[in-house]
Amino acid sequence: MCSTVMLFYIIECYYYGYHLVVFIIAVVFMDTIKSQQFVEVCKVFFPFTLVYVINDFVSAETSYQFKVVGEQVTHIRIQNTGDFYDLYGGEKFATLSELVEYYTAENGILQDKDGTVIELKYPFNCSDPTTERWYHGHLSGPNAEKLLSAREEPGTFLVRESLSKPGDFVLSVQTDEKIKTGGKRVSHIKIMCQNDRYTVGGSEMFDTLADLVDYYKRKGIEELSGNWVHLKQPYYSTRVNAADIDSRVKELNVTTQQQHQQQQQEGEKSKAGFWEEFDALQKLESKVKRSREEGQRPENKSKNRYKNILPFDDTRVVLQDVDPSIVGSDYINGNYVKNNLWEAGDQKVYIATQGCLATTVNDFWQMVWQENTRVIVMTTREVEKGRNKCVPYWPDLHNTKEMGSYVVTCKSEREAADYKVRLLEIAPVDKPKQSHSVWHFQYLSWPDHGVPQEPGGVLSFLTQVNSKQDEFPNAGPIIIHCSAGIGRTGTILVIDMIIYTIDTLGLDCDIDIPKYIQMVREQRSGMVQTETQYKFIYLAVSEYIQSTKAKDSASMETETEYGNLQLKHQPATRKVSKKTEDVYENLSKGKKDVKKPKSDKKSGSVKKK
Repeated sequence: MCSTVMLFYIIECYYYGYHLVVFIIAVVFMDTIKSQQFVEVCKVFFPFTLVYVINDFVSAETSYQFKVVGEQVTHIRIQNTGDFYDLYGGEKFATLSELVEYYTAENGILQDKDGTVIELKYPFNCSDPTTERWYHGHLSGPNAEKLLSAREEPGTFLVRESLSKPGDFVLSVQTDEKIKTGGKRVSHIKIMCQNDRYTVGGSEMFDTLADLVDYYKRKGIEELSGNWVHLKQPYYSTRVNAADIDSRVKELNVTTQQQHQQQQQEGEKSKAGFWEEFDALQKLESKVKRSREEGQRPENKSKNRYKNILPFDDTRVVLQDVDPSIVGSDYINGNYVKNNLWEAGDQKVYIATQGCLATTVNDFWQMVWQENTRVIVMTTREVEKGRNKCVPYWPDLHNTKEMGSYVVTCKSEREAADYKVRLLEIAPVDKPKQSHSVWHFQYLSWPDHGVPQEPGGVLSFLTQVNSKQDEFPNAGPIIIHCSAGIGRTGTILVIDMIIYTIDTLGLDCDIDIPKYIQMVREQRSGMVQTETQYKFIYLAVSEYIQSTKAKDSASMETETEYGNLQLKHQPATRKVSKKTEDVYENLSKGKKDVKKPKSDKKSGSVKKK
């Protein structure tokens, strides 16, 4: 078994009914670990934490154990008889992942002999064993088949973790062999990790997964059936562990530069790295089919800054307290946007909208009032290079102006290095005493073309924005706009959404930037317009994480430049999935692994020489 860290958990511990403290639990796969050394390390870095470790236990059968590190070391053995995993008499599970998932849910309780009850709560993720983009981490067999089948190109491959035997991996390859359902068979070939080296069986051993893949890309793999499996093109994963995003950025940069050098003489655009990911994302845009009927109404056409940039009907902001007899009176070119990738109780919601026209200022303030918005983010100047980007919808300093049914006052204005901050006050015209404050943040350093030279200014800006939003516990959505409400707006919104996710789930959560963009595009069309903006999101998230990690290294109690994250990044494997391994895999030592496949598709095998 390779030395691999598997999972960390934040837990709460209850001792004889008393709520003690929030602890950290580490679930780890390791070939060897010296208990006393481990205790001493934990006391240095985590003086007030309880650390749990799962490591291989040397016995006739493959077993594991929880290693509980507090003032002393306690072991909870996990048994693997070859038929199932259990805690020696507890519930039985097909995979270690299922066992851990069971005890992280409300179904199972871990209890020490002295009565201490340990509740496992939140998974704390890890580094990947390789930065290669064909590595997909904790992906199940059926999901791998769905990804590869959608590509419809024989020879497309990916590498993923083995869910049935943690520490091993699986090479999933689409073959040219047709199956009854009409698609192509996907072969799942087990990659075994033995003495820190990798093999699919036979005499060939490799130091890294990348070496193994490169070798079989050249040679091909012969299955027991006599069929040859060829690795032609990788299916790249865009998922990355947040703490490892710097490595992904470097890889995308290098790939882009190498490809550009190869194609420069031919005058072709580099089709690799950031461009490749963004191009794949653009091709998905045409698949988003949603109605925009309200924006296309004749009565509403004059309310759109650009005639073809319209809000989706199902996520549009509907104005309230308007005259129902006037067709289109409830229309404004804006959409609600939230993180649909993450089911959280305290979900952060945004409104993405266009820059105001003279005819839509009153509607804009109606939206601000009804949504109880306390923070507005404007990412453009009013005029750029002679072109009107947004009419000033706020009064001058110390002035008051009536905006439809509301009166707005500019109480103060200050200018920072890259932005202006205005304190506005809004109240209904007929109820002037029911006023409340609205903070207006205008970012001034975004160039007319391209993106800022470095993301630090944007990160500092967002820190101020969120700090102010946090002052209002019951505040409504942050309103973000530029001119069209999709390019800069989408870029800022996605950066803030990802940072919020990292702040909430920890530095070691998984993030998938293309998937985030695809998700927000399903709520407002065209969000994040250019490859440059796409790359800027990567750079901003990377800088945020690097800054946070640097401050964490200096002091566990010191606030970071852009946030306050207390957890240190530790190398580990992927978080537990609710999905189990449904298909498996290839041969070991000249004979098949005896598995009961849960998939209808035939699993692949490797023929040994």
